[in-house]
Amino acid sequence: MAFNLNEDQKKVLAFSQNVINEVKKVVIGKDEIIIKVLLSILSGGHILIEDIPGVGKTTLAIALSKALSLDYKRMQFTPDVLPSDVTGFSVLDKQTNEFRYKEGAAMTNLFLADEINRTSSKTQSALLEVMEEGKVTVDGVTHNVPDPYIVIATQNPMGSIGTQMLPESQLDRFLVRLTMGYPSFESEINMLKSKNTNVSTDEVKGVATKNEIILAKKTVDDIYVSDEVMAYIAALANATRNNSSIKLGLSPRGSIALLKISKATALLKGRDYVIPDDILYCFEDVVKHRLIFESRAKLNGTTHSQIIQTIISSVQVPRING
Repeated sequence: MAFNLNEDQKKVLAFSQNVINEVKKVVIGKDEIIIKVLLSILSGGHILIEDIPGVGKTTLAIALSKALSLDYKRMQFTPDVLPSDVTGFSVLDKQTNEFRYKEGAAMTNLFLADEINRTSSKTQSALLEVMEEGKVTVDGVTHNVPDPYIVIATQNPMGSIGTQMLPESQLDRFLVRLTMGYPSFESEINMLKSKNTNVSTDEVKGVATKNEIILAKKTVDDIYVSDEVMAYIAALANATRNNSSIKLGLSPRGSIALLKISKATALLKGRDYVIPDDILYCFEDVVKHRLIFESRAKLNGTTHSQIIQTIISSVQVPRING
């Protein structure tokens, strides 16, 4: 239900539902993940999906690019991938005798960085610059990435062969870290019963334009946030910095990320203002990968999710009228 939304907000709400419905054609039983990825896109953020192979990470990225009518490139990150493969490089044009910029894989609207934790630190840093700055610099010349610009990176769980930890500075650049997980029992049965178990992303139709996405991000940014809700975000962030189970708490960049995605959540729930429930909807997805936990917490049998729930419980929820 929409509550007093203006025309732009209604348009964003309508096209968001259309995008979700299109992606659901090929990504079965993962509605919440689809919604959270779309929320991240509307917030102008990048997405990290950490999971085992074969659960649909790549299918999700391709389906989104089609539903959003975005130019799309995919790169399989391996140890031999070079930074220039991501950012591009200069080549000598023999006809003009001048150097010409040749675009790298990251110069697109939606860039799928597959298995990002299998490549070198230099290549990871090159992608980090593109994500953070929205541009690449090659031989002293700056090239802006297209607008909109979205990175969906995937990584296998730590402990898989050939993987290495991403540095905290790079993890902090991802708005959310999500896990798709296995399908539910019922969803897997439905998938197996399907006449065509190899569902093609060709079934996904474009239901949005690049200009609509740009307008949607501006519309989301204008969603109202009261002082009480701002204080609630600050209190949650402060609680992560004063918890004995956490070595390094939420950064200011993390607080801003939480604010942005809360605005998108409010709009997709049909409101033009944020309430505490909007903050909590993606709280763990925004916060968990930004925190450094004390090792003794794991030794005590306490999970990271349990620590985050303790933080949420420790902060008083403000009363919001409306």
